[in-house]
Amino acid sequence: MTIRLGPPHTPWKALVGAAVLALLALLAAPGAVTAAPAPRESKPVYSYANAIRETVWVNTGLDGDGDGRPDRVAADIIRPAEPARQGRRVPVIMDASPYYSCCGRGNESQKKTYDAQGRPVQFPLFYDNYFVPRGYATVLVDLAGTNRSDGCIDVGGRSDVQSARAVVDWLNGRARGYTARSGGKPVTADWSNGNTGMIGKSWDATIANGVAATGVPGLKTIVPIAGISSWYDYYFAQGAALYDGGPDGLAAAVESPAAHKNCAAVQRKLVEGAPRNGDWTDLWTERDYVRHADRVRASVFLVHGMQDLNVRTKHFGQWWDALARHGVQRKIWLSQTGHVDPFDYRRADWVRTLHQWFDHYLMGYDNGIERAPMADVERAPDTWATDARWPAAGTAAVPLYPRTGTTAGVGVLNNRPAPSGQTAVLTDDPALGEADWAAAVDRATPAKAGFTTGPLSAPLRLSGAGTVTVTATPSTTSAHLSAVLVDLGPDTIRNYGADGEGIVTRTNSTCWGAGTTGDTGCFKETAADVSKVGFTVFSRGWADLGHATDPQHGHPLTPGKPYTLTLQLAASDHVVPAGHRLALIVGGTDANLIDPPASRPTLTLDLARTTARLPVTGGAPALARATAGTPAVDRPTGTGLKGIAPPADPSRLPNGD
Repeated sequence: MTIRLGPPHTPWKALVGAAVLALLALLAAPGAVTAAPAPRESKPVYSYANAIRETVWVNTGLDGDGDGRPDRVAADIIRPAEPARQGRRVPVIMDASPYYSCCGRGNESQKKTYDAQGRPVQFPLFYDNYFVPRGYATVLVDLAGTNRSDGCIDVGGRSDVQSARAVVDWLNGRARGYTARSGGKPVTADWSNGNTGMIGKSWDATIANGVAATGVPGLKTIVPIAGISSWYDYYFAQGAALYDGGPDGLAAAVESPAAHKNCAAVQRKLVEGAPRNGDWTDLWTERDYVRHADRVRASVFLVHGMQDLNVRTKHFGQWWDALARHGVQRKIWLSQTGHVDPFDYRRADWVRTLHQWFDHYLMGYDNGIERAPMADVERAPDTWATDARWPAAGTAAVPLYPRTGTTAGVGVLNNRPAPSGQTAVLTDDPALGEADWAAAVDRATPAKAGFTTGPLSAPLRLSGAGTVTVTATPSTTSAHLSAVLVDLGPDTIRNYGADGEGIVTRTNSTCWGAGTTGDTGCFKETAADVSKVGFTVFSRGWADLGHATDPQHGHPLTPGKPYTLTLQLAASDHVVPAGHRLALIVGGTDANLIDPPASRPTLTLDLARTTARLPVTGGAPALARATAGTPAVDRPTGTGLKGIAPPADPSRLPNGD
């Protein structure tokens, strides 16, 4: 998947409005009385301690658990009391999640808590503490089948999405809410102005994507942090299984006891609809939000870790690409971390930027956030760069070609296609993966085929997603292929393979907003967890060769027959410094990141029919400048390089936090 450059992110309406204001200023008579400037920021003027805390059960219109009555989902609400007394309505920040009772949210795994009467006390994360005093309501929704909600969890399907959409509808007067889970009195959201912003990490972010893809009125913005954009791509990569389980296991990990008892039929559908052979089914079509990006009316502030090996970076790349095609107002932060919330790696800047974002899109303040640079990218731990648009302006797909070198098994990468007849051979070893391959890139080893440029004479930036087209002949009836891009050179990066996936948690805490005894708004500080490395893997792609001829349905391979397959490299943004080398490595099973095939094949690569197309900022001229110095050469005497191995369990199931 190649990420296309989208249109400029300042909308025409904003430009027209600015022009009108400028004209009016010019026409104003000298000495005229000027109105006070419009507010640019919401202030903490409301009481958090005296805020209204309540639960409303919202009718979803579904009966997932088959009990003969519509499912109701629990929406725990905290909102300032003063605006309602003053006859004013407030906007909503909403996080819909399956994790509020089973697993918790955030770096400290906070759960919802309630008093003896069942009223909500602790609202996980800082959104309530910070934003309620500033005139927002915070609404935390239990997805159907979790915590205090009826129905069944269906892992990104209709029930999950409707759980949150129904609450948006209720906030806009289009759905029914009640004071109790069953029975109870009808209740309306007469305190809401209808403007809703959804936020959350991981599954929560995924629900925000899914609800936005319905085009529901009233959803003004979403802030998906490490969110899934298509559930097939969470479990498979072009037919290759990423995990040894399916969505049924994830559902079982989060569902309530009542749902576990009453939702066997839904569980069965999850099993039957998600076969482990990597084929596309109707279940995956229902859970593919990218295909409905044309329905998105909300602005999108997308956040992702470029080393996220749980919700892998293909998710943000293809979602961003689709949003760009449809002109959606958008912004992006890309960190060097794994599956980590920006509150835990760039806290002060995150809170400030999120405040501006919600103020603009939910309260209507003209604070300039929509005209700010579109992208923030972490270049080194705690060092950030900005871009007016993303992928970076001037980025174009440029071909690079692998060739054999003078030493068998040690190849070169340059701008000249290999001559006919050149091949490379590798044998799948499921015990080895990208870190092993990269460490031995300058030596002939049987499990990989590696190709490198010479030391670059100028920095080379790759911004977006690339592809690698491979023609491979297998020796057995099944085979997987992996392709990775590697920056070969010393660096200090976040240790994304450690438990914190790039952060360490300190013992001291700081507070972000107002608090009470039951919800302090205080959180442990974090710091970057860094590692000195000799190489950095920065983009990856995996596929099942049996899906080469039919991407939606796999077939047994014919040994000795060549197959051509284009591997989609996941989106990233990386600068290979001058003096470093760029490497392309092709292997079989990437240990801990994809499951191995049924057999252990030997694969012969036809190098004359193998090409990488990479998103180079500056296009072909930039690549020519970067590779104009020392030519690509073999380095057969290499002693091995140090890098970061992926975590043994990148999914961190059930919640990834």
